[in-house]
Amino acid sequence: MATEVATLAGGCFWCLEAVYDDLKGVTDVVSGYSGGHVNTPSYQQVCTGTTGHAEVVQVTFDPDVISFKDLLDVFFTIHDPTTLNRQGNDVGPQYRSAIFYHSPEQKAVAEQTIADLNQTGIWPGSIVTQVVPFEAFYPAEDYHQEYFKNNPNQGYCMVVVAPKVAKFRKQHFERLKA
Repeated sequence: MATEVATLAGGCFWCLEAVYDDLKGVTDVVSGYSGGHVNTPSYQQVCTGTTGHAEVVQVTFDPDVISFKDLLDVFFTIHDPTTLNRQGNDVGPQYRSAIFYHSPEQKAVAEQTIADLNQTGIWPGSIVTQVVPFEAFYPAEDYHQEYFKNNPNQGYCMVVVAPKVAKFRKQHFERLKA
C-alpha cells in the first residue's frame, strides 16, 4: 500500500486528531508542530506564540481509499477557516488555519478547494487558511497523542472536542471506520 502524508493546522490538535483517527483510509495521525523557526519546540514554547509553529496533525493516508481532497473536505467542516490565529477561545498564531503541502499536487488541490469554498459563500467571511510548503514536523509530547481517546472526561475534551467529533461523525458518517 502506497501512502501519502498531509499536515494540517486547524486550531487545537486534539480536535483534529480525534476526527482523522476515525476516517476510513487514514492509517496514522500524529499531533505535533509545524511552520515555525525553532527546532524541536516544546508545547510550552509553542503556547507562547513566539516560535511561529502551529499545532498540527500529520495524517498518513491511503490515497486509494481517501483522497487529499476528501481530507480537506473534512478539514473545512471541523474548524472555522475564516478566523485569523484563532479557533473559539484558543487565540494565537499556534491556532491558525494552515495546510502545509507536501507536493505541487497538494498545493493545487488546497488552493482550488479554498477558491471553491469562497465562491459558495458558505462562510460569512473569506477563508484565511494559509497554504504553505511543508518544511518540518515535530511530534508533540507523548501525553498529547490520542489525547481525546485517553481523556474523554477532561473538561476541554467534553466541552470542545466531543461536540466537534460528534458533528463530524454525523456529517461524514459514510467515511467512518467500521
